[in-house]
Amino acid sequence: MLPRFRSTLLAPTQRAIYFRARPMSTIVPRTEPQKKTLVLLGTGWGSATILKNIDAKKFNVVVVSPRNYFLFTPLLPSCTVGTTENRSIMEPIRHIVGKRNVKFYEAECTDVNVAKKQLVLERTSQAVSSGSDNLKTKISYDYLVVGVGGTYNTFGTPGVEEYACFLKEMTDASKIKRRLKDAIENASFDNITESERSRLLHMVVVGGGPTGVEYAGELHDFMVEDMKRWVPELASKFRITLIEALPNVLSSFDKRLSEYTKAIFEKNNIDLRTSTMVKEVKDKVVVVQNPDGTSEELPYGTLVWAAGIRARQFAHTLREKLPDAQTNHRGLVIDQYLRVKGAQDIWALGDCTVTENAPLAQVASQQGKWLSRSLNMMARDRSVTDTFCQMEERAQPFKYVSNGSLAYIGGEKAIAELPFFNQHITVGGPLTSVMWKGYCLWELFSVRSSMSVATDWVRRALFGRTVSVD
Repeated sequence: MLPRFRSTLLAPTQRAIYFRARPMSTIVPRTEPQKKTLVLLGTGWGSATILKNIDAKKFNVVVVSPRNYFLFTPLLPSCTVGTTENRSIMEPIRHIVGKRNVKFYEAECTDVNVAKKQLVLERTSQAVSSGSDNLKTKISYDYLVVGVGGTYNTFGTPGVEEYACFLKEMTDASKIKRRLKDAIENASFDNITESERSRLLHMVVVGGGPTGVEYAGELHDFMVEDMKRWVPELASKFRITLIEALPNVLSSFDKRLSEYTKAIFEKNNIDLRTSTMVKEVKDKVVVVQNPDGTSEELPYGTLVWAAGIRARQFAHTLREKLPDAQTNHRGLVIDQYLRVKGAQDIWALGDCTVTENAPLAQVASQQGKWLSRSLNMMARDRSVTDTFCQMEERAQPFKYVSNGSLAYIGGEKAIAELPFFNQHITVGGPLTSVMWKGYCLWELFSVRSSMSVATDWVRRALFGRTVSVD
């Protein structure tokens, strides 16, 4: 009787965990003429948060993005060395949609007609049987949310586009992983010179922000925990150099955390070069300008560019349609209600916009929650359904509230700057690394993703990483 009683008692909990971890099947989306059409461009933090919270019963919701998944970017650096599997941090959009009436186009939005409220979508098909290499269509919208995000910024530095790797998308992480694997395998050959072996095993990171620092930390962990285990003859020759143009890394953090990170990097033999400018990237050499003004050539095997971001092309396309109101070349100018200035019924959020807030995931996520809540609230009042441009009559302005900042710096250590009443507290060390991992598991979009990442961490602790690629 006892086993049967326990099974009955736990059944509701088991069922709840099953349905949260297992994505619901989707339905065939349909357009209802009496509803307004809400188009979301992008599947990043802002757009995915809106998609998760929007009331699809009030709108004909359409999502347009060249990728059909949400990418959990805080763990992207860990994918480059096999700490986390790629699929673990990719949440399919149709899993987020579930059984709600939402239409999805895996395509790039290339143009917009603001007057006619029309979008041009293009998709390069990989399927020969589709009958066409390039698919193109137009869709109409009543309300448009632009959340196309940002892309890497080379600042016009010669050679970056041709020779550097970036760390913005999952394809970037896979490319870096392949480069790392090839460098190690090539360095294993006996008939290459020591100078060539040294070059192959020299990893250069450009950019001392969170992405660059976390990637350098992951590289260090891979060298200490895996290379020394599997290829000890090469581990001692493996070098990491981080180049930052500013005087300190992690300049957005408290200076004490920046100094702590510097000390940890020195302890971990990571060559930290601050106040150093990259002048040119060549095939096997990066040219830098040192703090004293002298130039130096650094041979490298893999160079990862994590020095900044800029708005994607569609943001500039829309900006050009509104020349009187959109005068900032860096991105879309929005007001305190996230409305694109100069346009009606168009909102924008995240890295494609120009605001006083830093280009952070939590900023875009909070913007997405605020906008979805505001749209849901106004849609419930039919009297204002056609006057969404008058948001100030129904909603409070968006206000970003910092929840703090976290960054992993390698060696099972992390740093954190956390709000405490009207001040911030700064912490760093192994316990902060546990906090960072807990934050990642909490912020992942599904139980499936959280369980996958946790499993990856356990696998890495027991069996080590793998940089094998397809």
